[in-house]
Amino acid sequence: MRKVTKIEQTSIKKNKSKKLKVAAYCRVSTDSDEQLESLETQKTHYENYITSRNDWQFAGVYYDEGISGTDKAHRPELKRLIQDCRAGKIDMIITKSISRFSRNTTDCLALVRKLLELNIPVWFEKENINTGSMESELFLSILSSMAADESLSISLNSKWSIKKRFENGAFKISYPPYGYNWDGETMTINPKQAEIVRRIFSEALSGKGIATIAAELNREQIPTKRGGHWSPSGIRGMLANEKYCGDCLYQKTWSDSAYKRHLNHGEQTQYLQQNHHEPIISRKDWEAAQKLISQRANEKNISKGNEKYQNRYAFSGRIICGECGAAFKRRINYTTDGSYAAWSCKTHLADKDRCSMLFIRDNDLKLAFTTMMNKLIFAHRLILKPYAESLKQNSTSQTLIRIQQLETKLAENADKRKTLTKLMAQGFIDQVIYSQQTSELLSQADGVRKQIDALKNTTSSETAALMQTKDLLHFVEKSKMLEAFDDRIFTRFVERIVIHSRHEAAFKLKCGLTLTERM
Repeated sequence: MRKVTKIEQTSIKKNKSKKLKVAAYCRVSTDSDEQLESLETQKTHYENYITSRNDWQFAGVYYDEGISGTDKAHRPELKRLIQDCRAGKIDMIITKSISRFSRNTTDCLALVRKLLELNIPVWFEKENINTGSMESELFLSILSSMAADESLSISLNSKWSIKKRFENGAFKISYPPYGYNWDGETMTINPKQAEIVRRIFSEALSGKGIATIAAELNREQIPTKRGGHWSPSGIRGMLANEKYCGDCLYQKTWSDSAYKRHLNHGEQTQYLQQNHHEPIISRKDWEAAQKLISQRANEKNISKGNEKYQNRYAFSGRIICGECGAAFKRRINYTTDGSYAAWSCKTHLADKDRCSMLFIRDNDLKLAFTTMMNKLIFAHRLILKPYAESLKQNSTSQTLIRIQQLETKLAENADKRKTLTKLMAQGFIDQVIYSQQTSELLSQADGVRKQIDALKNTTSSETAALMQTKDLLHFVEKSKMLEAFDDRIFTRFVERIVIHSRHEAAFKLKCGLTLTERM
């Protein structure tokens, strides 16, 4: 007889799958009440949504207020999110849309790639894209580019609107300087703060230094508008502020195509509205303060309208941080053996968590430039001559041919319009047809002219690059090896320096070449 053994059913415990640690990122581009309410709504939505999933673990909501999405360098919460990802605190990120994550295609893709290297996918709700399951970056790249175009369009419309308000004198200053309040329609004097403003002007005009004024205000525990401490630069800015004499100068700063803000040194039109509001300082005292500022600047060899040390140091205003894009500032570092000059990233000086770039010794940078120039002197036939030849060909061939073609097209367009005029005069076509076809031809001609102007601008830049290259080539052909740093040579040929690390700097030359040198 066959023996059958009965197997009792055993309870098998299913291993619970590990929950994904999911974080959300949200951003609003202004700090208005409406936008901040939207931000609060987003935060609540994501917290509720993530906690409602059994397979997800809530890892927090990261949010930036009042910050544009065009530049990741100035979004502290996004940086903190990336840091927590590296620390293993997050397995997945969820965000509303690509435009909320970044409106810069390059930055968006760089962030996604950086996160995928950490095995952390990003889910864009609106576009329904999960980067963890993507076989290609093409779709994301296209959508990011669309977001970038949208951002540019919004920016241009906004700039046009603001410019019109500048021209009409209708622009409203929502955040007035120290000494003034904003009542919703205009600037009104804050009596308590106004007394401090008058004191600052009076003491400065009596000969007291701005550092001394700042120190005394701090010692008396008088707060600034934001509740902070007074600084010499803040005092200097107050003395130069035209608003204290009742005027208002619009467009003191401007933003470039990369959405970076610069002081306006004539790049954009400025608009001055006199007697805009009630003054705190008389016009006579304000003008006296401007003369005092100019006098002290001349004494220190400081050029008005530039960075503080623009005329004192060759590197001033030319060193850019490769990590955050900020300018470098000259400082004196002290050791037990003495002191030395160094250049530090302004962002790093303000907040080390926002930028990790370390300082660069002044002498190391000078040595790197000298080495780079000596390499050019030695190998100019291999580097500069082929480069100059390529610029020469580009500037005289395809572009010029295209310009000639368009000019021929423009001439043909003019001939057609003349023919139409003759036909109407002779009664072969009526006024309606003449107007319609002439309008179309004029529109086409306008488009062709714009193409010609664009190409001529391109040719002009290529020609300028060629001239700079010839100048550099002429120098290195005649020059002996440099034995030391020469600031005249540096300012003659270098546009800017991009610092990638303490050991690597990229010299962007005025001729268009970028040469990297180890330090």
